[in-house]
Amino acid sequence: MYVLGIESSCDETAAAIVTEKKEILSNIIYSQIEEHRLFGGVVPELAARAHLEKIDLVVEKALEDADLEISQIDVVAGTCGPGLIGGLIVGATFSKSISMAMNIPFIAANHIEAHALSIRLTENIDFPYLLLLMSGGHCQSCIVHSANHFEIIGKTLDDSIGEAFDKVAKLLGLGYPGGPAVEKKSAGGDDESFPLPRPLCRKESCDFSFAGLKTAVRIATGKCKTEQDRINLSASFQRAVIDILVYKTEQALGICRGKGIGLSAVVISGGVAANQRIRTELQNICHQHGLRFLAPPANICTDNGAMIAWLGVEKILVNQRSDLRFSPRPRWPLGTHCS
Repeated sequence: MYVLGIESSCDETAAAIVTEKKEILSNIIYSQIEEHRLFGGVVPELAARAHLEKIDLVVEKALEDADLEISQIDVVAGTCGPGLIGGLIVGATFSKSISMAMNIPFIAANHIEAHALSIRLTENIDFPYLLLLMSGGHCQSCIVHSANHFEIIGKTLDDSIGEAFDKVAKLLGLGYPGGPAVEKKSAGGDDESFPLPRPLCRKESCDFSFAGLKTAVRIATGKCKTEQDRINLSASFQRAVIDILVYKTEQALGICRGKGIGLSAVVISGGVAANQRIRTELQNICHQHGLRFLAPPANICTDNGAMIAWLGVEKILVNQRSDLRFSPRPRWPLGTHCS
């Protein structure tokens, strides 16, 4: 079974073809970083235009790399939310057009669900598992019971973790995208030089908050007199984020124990999951609890078509497909119905 996945929720135009045997036959990503770099963040109108210009070329390249014709595709999955509505309309319309023209099933893909299940494309993992989703638009922890059952136990009350990285990078003049820039800048820094807060880390809660931490960094920039100060502040910010994630992971594991849920693993996903320091620290915590720690490869953590195509596989295998009248949704909570 060949499944085509199309992703256009933010600033990557992506397409991929995967099979039910977990074969990634192609995975093409056109990044819009250069279009948005000047503005220090994603400009929705520019993103939508870039998707419109590139989507046919990206899909064509995905078919070429997989050595397939469009007539050989069995299922098409397109991101329909959450995300920037302009980009979602482009990708959803393109996906539906393929479905109609080729008379094949259409899957309206929830971008967050795709991140949540992407680990099952690259690893052999059974349900249930604990997921920490960390991306530019989302930050939440949930118990993944099945491809259709996501129990959310924690979410951000304000900024997402990726948004916090981007804003801190902008405050420090590190450029865009912020996550890789802060990670690179923090290398060699003293992560105890700036006493930054760890919001909500004195409460027995899995919810996250990064707004106060971001504000503290803004105030601390006034004390940066040298380049080493900026390096140290980057390191201190990253250390604070790691401490928050470690604390919230411990809280989530406690909830799972209280519910009597035997987890197969702890999984991190989303763009921020590509941060190697975060991976190492969370892996250490999981080892202390005797749990398997998993994260997708870096190119599957960031937005990509392979995770959308795999979501299509998961949905088709449980006999779920979407109506072509399904409308793109800028907001689409994890686990809600998609028919």
